[in-house]
Amino acid sequence: MEISNQIYLQETTHQKVMKLMGNRFEISVVSDDVEWANNRINDAVDEISRIERLLTTFNESSQTQDINRNAGVKPVKVDEEVFALIERSLKISKLTQGSFDITYGSIDKRLWNFDTSMTSLPDKEIARESVKLINYRNVILDSNDCSVYLKEKGMRIGFGGIGKGYAADRAKYVLQHRGVLSGIVNASGDLTAWGRQPNGNEWTIGIADPDKKQSPFSFMNITDMSVATSGNYEKYAIINGKKYSHTINPKTGLPVEGIKSVTIITHNAELADAMATPVMVMGIKAGLDLINQIKNIACIIIDDNDKIYTSDNINIKL
Repeated sequence: MEISNQIYLQETTHQKVMKLMGNRFEISVVSDDVEWANNRINDAVDEISRIERLLTTFNESSQTQDINRNAGVKPVKVDEEVFALIERSLKISKLTQGSFDITYGSIDKRLWNFDTSMTSLPDKEIARESVKLINYRNVILDSNDCSVYLKEKGMRIGFGGIGKGYAADRAKYVLQHRGVLSGIVNASGDLTAWGRQPNGNEWTIGIADPDKKQSPFSFMNITDMSVATSGNYEKYAIINGKKYSHTINPKTGLPVEGIKSVTIITHNAELADAMATPVMVMGIKAGLDLINQIKNIACIIIDDNDKIYTSDNINIKL
């Protein structure tokens, strides 16, 4: 009788956690080969690091900083990739009537320090003055030479509201094209998942509880989907016993009120990331009205009184 000595390897989920783009990234790959999985994770890390170099505002050599440095001076030629991301960002600004705006970098940051040293809100007029340069309409794109021009001196763009989602999508793209059939890229809560767990089940994703972020208030099973949450539980200030979100309304210059968190579920991490904050800014009714008009996107909102609101296409069980 012939005895086979073949070893059957079992698929498992291989993970790596690291700090990229100033945030906690967790990359998960399903494979029966640990070395191959780690190499693929490194491929994803390389891609995220490449995007960080393009988009960062903390390095004077980045294309973003080149655009900002030449605000009110001259157009700046950029890579097609950066041009396309800015173009998509401006479309979301138009869709959300300016509640999403990559020119938020123009805000006077001296007014805001969301920690224990912040004891009062600025005067309304001072706050409004601090956001006077925030205006996506003053970002001029020229597709003929792939250039970007900020019309006003002092204007600044930044990708804090869309960059993590874009990086997650790009990392997923690289992983899939290197043969990863199942995995998750989690960019500090903005995540995209595809394929299935080693046991064949879909991925189980927790929706963060704004008051106890380590203990989700609900779960969902997803595959080939992306989820992003924006909330006041990461950075905030407590002034006279009231909690103020670090999310600033670009029209008033003051913190958003009334909503603890917004979770967006859609097929694209970039879109999920970009839509979470403007829904907070727009408010519950206007935010849900907008989401309900867009195909293949869902939304969960928790208000300051812990009441839960959802878009028409989602049924949440607590």
